Amino acid sequence: MARALFIIDVQNDFTEGGALGVDGGAAVASAITEHVREHPDDYDVVIASRDWHDPDNDNGGHFALEGEPDFVVTWPQHCMAGTDGAEYHPSIDTGLIDIHVRKGQGVPAYSIFEGTTDDGRGIVTALDELGVTDVDVVGIATDYCVRASALDALAAGRRVRVLSDLVAGVAPESSEAALREVAAAGATVEPASP
Repeated sequence: MARALFIIDVQNDFTEGGALGVDGGAAVASAITEHVREHPDDYDVVIASRDWHDPDNDNGGHFALEGEPDFVVTWPQHCMAGTDGAEYHPSIDTGLIDIHVRKGQGVPAYSIFEGTTDDGRGIVTALDELGVTDVDVVGIATDYCVRASALDALAAGRRVRVLSDLVAGVAPESSEAALREVAAAGATVEPASP
């Protein structure tokens, strides 16, 4: 039995000042690093995802290149590979991350399970190889990529806990709805332990 921490998309473009910055994103970045440092024995592996979109196309309709984005299916350009916006927020201590995942290369992707590790493995393969049965989920955005990653972890047969004080969302209503949804699906939703 092993426990993983999923750090979802804590990137410059998703924090204040970024292309799709959410309120509280920078504070969550700092709090995640503090949490990992204060609980070094809680996790057997720390896995972090990043949106990593192609800069030269609409990424399967994910980017609204013509007209206004609807902020549901289409979005402004964000987290383009090789740009500062795609990098981890500077408050994330990347030295604490064991496995890096990139997702959305040419296609829309919300869940960490839609990405691949730097060595080309899928997340289920990586979790199985490490014997991971339990996953804590933190990061951005509660109502999109955190939600999708938690639901996919449940679908992959893991016990899931979303640490509600270590997430930041696009909007309060949709974030609260996402947390209710993942709880109804079987996840535990609670603050990180002190």
